[in-house]
Amino acid sequence: MNDASPFAGETRPGSLPEVHRSVGVPRTGSTFRRFLAFAGPGYLVATGYMDPGNWATAIAGGSAFGYTLLSVALLSSLMAMLLQAISARLGIATGRDLAQLCRERLPRPFAVPLWLLAELAICATDLAELIGTAVALQLLFGIPLLLGTVLTALDALLILWLQHKGMRWLEAMVAGFLALICACFAVQVALSDPNWGDLLRGYLPSASIVTNQTQLYIAIGIIGATVMPHNLYLHTAAVQSRAVAPDDASRKEAVRFATWDSCTALTIALLVNSAILIVAAAAFHTSGHHDVAELQDAHSLLAPLLGAAAPILFAVALLLSGLNSTVTATLAGQVVMEGFIHFRLSPVVRRLVTRGIAIVPALIVTWLYGESGTGQLLILSQVVLSLQLPFAMIPLMLFASDRKLMGNLVTPRWQRVVGWAITVLIVGLNVKLIADTVTG
Repeated sequence: MNDASPFAGETRPGSLPEVHRSVGVPRTGSTFRRFLAFAGPGYLVATGYMDPGNWATAIAGGSAFGYTLLSVALLSSLMAMLLQAISARLGIATGRDLAQLCRERLPRPFAVPLWLLAELAICATDLAELIGTAVALQLLFGIPLLLGTVLTALDALLILWLQHKGMRWLEAMVAGFLALICACFAVQVALSDPNWGDLLRGYLPSASIVTNQTQLYIAIGIIGATVMPHNLYLHTAAVQSRAVAPDDASRKEAVRFATWDSCTALTIALLVNSAILIVAAAAFHTSGHHDVAELQDAHSLLAPLLGAAAPILFAVALLLSGLNSTVTATLAGQVVMEGFIHFRLSPVVRRLVTRGIAIVPALIVTWLYGESGTGQLLILSQVVLSLQLPFAMIPLMLFASDRKLMGNLVTPRWQRVVGWAITVLIVGLNVKLIADTVTG
């Protein structure tokens, strides 16, 4: 691997330096014990796959089209599992994160736009988290939406406290919140009593997803909400928190365990995303409510349809989802900024800057349209993420396919073929969406 940087005098700092190689890895013991040392980064990544933006797209899709878009949730989750496995392999094989590799190996005219697009994707992600958390505060405590939007900036204090505690504390909090979210939605699915035959058929692809422009728009939103650009950057850095020995055998084991970790976590994310869509389909679509796009509307409809417990569980899960996503978006922002431009901000300052950018459109929409505009803004943010996705996927696949760079940990041929096929598919869907929008 060529370690030289194209910019004279640059050093090669580790990814997320506060936690770089901070988690010890046992060389002996059972396979399960060694796997546990690697379990964690996958859950940091997975929480971004069920942030409030996912909720808006899944609720809109389920209420409008029933179980039809479950196939998109399944397909996008399978895409995510492969792309995150490739991301983990890249980080372990090269000792660099995706942002660092883009800076070091791509010409400046390519690297700078990629950095700006990555920052845009993180702002779109933060916008979804901001709105989702503010809505949850409103639903649970009656805090006005405008005030709740401003109060969400206080989550920077949570980031500061967790960063000082270390990587394992971050991972434990995220995993704990994820378990609570799963429990909330397990109860809601049981209360909604879905038609299991229709539900299972929903996992089979339907041609209407491509031919119906509204379905396609929401489907691309689901893909953008599931396969998130900033997670590709984050995973290549997060796996480097493990102190893996430099020999090939240890690094191959690290790749295997990191893949198990992310696939397990993303399977849980698929179950949560499916549950959101299933509840929307069973509770709203079947009762004739086909245009539920706002989180507040979904919350208010749950009580008469499913009982008093459902809206409380919904709001609690939404708040936990927003807090969880805050952690990962901040870490991803740190990776992107430090990797691309070697500019370092404290996590709290970084969080406040990103939140400051994201809060502007949220405040404007909330001020002008009130609650009625936040759901559409959430869905739009996820479509923006999908449009940004190829600009992270293409560099990822280029580096992961480079035998000289990857060495003995080169990505298997089948993963390269499928990874490039996914890239082409997402680019094609984005082009169709843009063409349909332009032509009306």
